[in-house]
Amino acid sequence: MQRYRECHDLYHCITSMPVRVEYEIVVKAFEFANLGLPMTGLAAIGAPFKLSAAKQDRLKQYIPWALRCGGSARSLITIFWEKRWDQDIGELKRELGIWDPPPAVWGKPLRGAATTTER
Repeated sequence: MQRYRECHDLYHCITSMPVRVEYEIVVKAFEFANLGLPMTGLAAIGAPFKLSAAKQDRLKQYIPWALRCGGSARSLITIFWEKRWDQDIGELKRELGIWDPPPAVWGKPLRGAATTTER
């Protein structure tokens, strides 16, 4: 649990998810699929009820990505992030089997996420 707490913010970075309630839920779903920690699954299931209906609808676009990506990626709890500060983030994501989330639906594009011009 100590290591999980130490690495949680890095999971926001590697998934291109800012630190806001909506994105926190996405990261929790990603963590549940990747790490299998019950507390992350419970947070991903319970927290959306605190959001507005519009945000819950938008959240539905990210949760499937989080579950697929987190479930297929290498277990992140085993990564020695301290030895990888100089590694290119794109290279690291490819190595770990992590791909970008869908284009942003909450106003502005996510940092580092692929965007499309189609609407």
